[in-house]
Amino acid sequence: MTDNQTRIIAIANQKGGVGKTTTSVNLAAAIAESGKRVLVIDLDPQGNASTGMGIDIRALATTVYDVLLHDVPIEDAIEPTAVKNLFVLPANIDLAGAEIELVSQLSRENRLKRTLDEVSDEFDLIIIDCPPSLGLLTINALVAAAEVLVPIQCEYYALEGLTQLFRNVKLVKSNLNPTLEVTHIVLTMYDSRTKLAEQVAADVQSHYPQIVCKTVIPRSVRLSEAPSYGQPITVFDPISRGAVAYRELAKEID
Repeated sequence: MTDNQTRIIAIANQKGGVGKTTTSVNLAAAIAESGKRVLVIDLDPQGNASTGMGIDIRALATTVYDVLLHDVPIEDAIEPTAVKNLFVLPANIDLAGAEIELVSQLSRENRLKRTLDEVSDEFDLIIIDCPPSLGLLTINALVAAAEVLVPIQCEYYALEGLTQLFRNVKLVKSNLNPTLEVTHIVLTMYDSRTKLAEQVAADVQSHYPQIVCKTVIPRSVRLSEAPSYGQPITVFDPISRGAVAYRELAKEID
């Protein structure tokens, strides 16, 4: 936590395709809907969180890349979205080279934290959408955050990599950010018709009973369609199962 109690949550999992960006965008939108000011930091060079909130990433003058590597003030890069109280620090393909460029930078693990200190008092919550690897971008997110939320898909090998993620969080905690904790695990892509989903959910709950969220995110066509319209599910289809689930998750996390 920062002094002013702005919450900073990194949404991370070293496996790809587990619903990190879907959760970042839709959880942020659901919390913004409740009246809190929310900033999403897109740290993935694909820029999916940015496009999922209606930002044309090809038309951007400044992005998170310029903020991290060229000391551009963060205020110059933050974009409003069509959702009231929801803002994004967008990313585009420029960020792909940042891992290599950051290596030579002074205090390379702290660059995001330092820049967020400039604006944290303007937001109630900052959500960081991490890339699916443990490089310097993810380490920057883990140094800047106080909490880690881990989405896990209800499929084979769901727990694969989770042990490694916890180990890496522990390393960051002991060396760079003593306040860091994994506070939530969210089950995503849950298909209640399959035994596998039930089994994965039971496995995760038995391993991590204290931090698994009660709300599960269903596998949903509407959830996967929403990003192509540049809208969170709460706007795209506000009464869909996905929208209801993310609103419930927002209450649980908030």
